[in-house]
Amino acid sequence: MLPETIRRVDELVATTQSTGRVPSLVAGIVRDGALVHVSGAGEVPVPDAGTQYRIGSISKTFTAALILQLRDEDRLSLDDLLYRHLPGTPVGGVTIRQLLAHIGGLQREPEGDWWERAPGVHPDHLLAELTPDAAAHPPHHTFHYSNLAYGLLGAVAQRITGESWWTQIGKRLLEPLDMSRTSYDPAEPFARGYVVHPWHGTLREEPRHDSGAMAPAGQLWSTVADLAKWAACLADPAPSVLAPSSVAQMRAPVAMGDLESWTSGHGLGLQLWRRGERVYFGHTGSMPGYLAVLAVHRASRTGVVAYTNAYSMAGGSIGELGLTLLGAVLDREPARIVPWRPGTPPPAEVEPLTGRWWWMGREFQVSWDGGLVMCPVANPAEAWRFTPDGTDRWRGRSGMNDGETLTVRRAPDGGVVALDVATFVFTRDPDRS
Repeated sequence: MLPETIRRVDELVATTQSTGRVPSLVAGIVRDGALVHVSGAGEVPVPDAGTQYRIGSISKTFTAALILQLRDEDRLSLDDLLYRHLPGTPVGGVTIRQLLAHIGGLQREPEGDWWERAPGVHPDHLLAELTPDAAAHPPHHTFHYSNLAYGLLGAVAQRITGESWWTQIGKRLLEPLDMSRTSYDPAEPFARGYVVHPWHGTLREEPRHDSGAMAPAGQLWSTVADLAKWAACLADPAPSVLAPSSVAQMRAPVAMGDLESWTSGHGLGLQLWRRGERVYFGHTGSMPGYLAVLAVHRASRTGVVAYTNAYSMAGGSIGELGLTLLGAVLDREPARIVPWRPGTPPPAEVEPLTGRWWWMGREFQVSWDGGLVMCPVANPAEAWRFTPDGTDRWRGRSGMNDGETLTVRRAPDGGVVALDVATFVFTRDPDRS
């Protein structure tokens, strides 16, 4: 990063640690898949990229990714009702999709002692304690954040695979991404978590309980260096770990958290934030003694991860710090310019499809870059990508024609005369379009 960007990031971290009255604060900047800068402030402990902090609800992003993996393996459908996988549950009328997006109407927490400060129970115990009263709202009636929903999603994953949530997270996500310092329990060196006394600034260390059945909602521990790998994966998914289409689905808005200004929302396991013309995704997290944030700007492949080992931050929030840091980097760093590289010629049967086409007086161009790309000449950014779907048939994979069919129309002699995209017929002659 540029020196002035580094200075601004360091200033924001140092100022937030001081005015926020937190024992330690550490943040990392991710660009193009790599951790490019780490900034820390405070002395309890002196933070670095390898110190573990508890990530709280950022754990939900891993749970959601696990559920999408199981969907991609055809082991569940997002529209399955919960009782299909957890028979007999009194809240079985909600779908997997609704649970992921916090629109299932379930109450925020499970019954009993506050799960974040109490020893966890077995998933069977969590299910046994459920009553119909756990449905606080009708499904899809309103956005209502629910930790309980993610405890149930963890139980679904365990019921389907016969393996614990943690075992699956480890082998399906952490190991492939080489996240060896992300763990279920803390592993030294780790920052102890505190509540800061509001009047005299003393520290009270918080217990570190095993969340048991609620672990999928907030159990994990990680470091800046490790969580940076997860931010990089969400920005530019590795298909061997998680299908890019699944990550795109995770970050697509399902519910708005702010109906007045539309500055926040929720996808499938990911929080969404709008700041000006930029849209970020990720998640915040908290557990007793800890706050955390992961925020990503997909278009620039830039992300921020940050932690503190206090349960509150005077005069601000860890979420706003993360978005402020991300905005500071994007405001100061030039956009990465992707070099043009020579292409390869299209297959012989595809070449006649390329060139200029007309529809309703508008000019379009069809090109080849390993796939078929169609866009208005006046606005190349509005591109539609197509992949083969049979003889003279192509399937849309982006933009307004995602999922639609492009059919090649031919003359009796076999020549291409038109392209039919979802009944919109494109011809070579503007007078016939």
